[in-house]
Amino acid sequence: MQDAPPRAGDDPLAGLSTAGIVPVLVVDDPRTVPPLADAMQESGLRCVEVTLRTPAGLAALGEFSARSGLLVGAGTVLDPEQVDRAVEAGAQFIVSPGLSPRVVARCRELGVTVLPGAATAGEVLRAREHGLATVKFFPAQQIGGLPALRALSAALPGVRFVPTGGIGPEEAGQYLREPSVLAVGGSWMVPRDALAGGRWQEIRELCAAAARIAAARREGRPA
Repeated sequence: MQDAPPRAGDDPLAGLSTAGIVPVLVVDDPRTVPPLADAMQESGLRCVEVTLRTPAGLAALGEFSARSGLLVGAGTVLDPEQVDRAVEAGAQFIVSPGLSPRVVARCRELGVTVLPGAATAGEVLRAREHGLATVKFFPAQQIGGLPALRALSAALPGVRFVPTGGIGPEEAGQYLREPSVLAVGGSWMVPRDALAGGRWQEIRELCAAAARIAAARREGRPA
């Protein structure tokens, strides 16, 4: 029996843990969102991070937020003004590539979960000083991958990580076996060119494979 999908109002960190896999999307055309959301949900994925890297990002975020059964976050958030726009569009959590005190402060004012990027022990300690116990480990593969994450988690017990950056399906399963990993972010299941080209069957198959990796973690078996 599958876990219930996250609902608006649920604790986003708990929802991320249940989801396991967080598709990180770069959307160039918000009209692709309805078929993409269908493909993702039919495949069993329950969470999405829509990056604000393109002019279509906020509109796509709003389209995803209008769907039930999805936990929706905004990624590549760089300043408090983007926090405001993302939350207005329906973001339930905010992801930033690094730790911006202004972004963290605005998220706290609005009562929205924030995951700042951290690549070093010093950056994780700064996040802890801001009262945050969960960070985005970014860019994960480029800064040492699993060995680096294990070293950080050994030195900083109690911190949870969401590794993102250069991760594919094989690495995702390995990360999800780590006790300190809350969830894993990646873009491999929705390639930007496949999304632009409307290759829905390809996307559906990649999403289904990603959902199986997440299910293996929830069921305590190898991915």
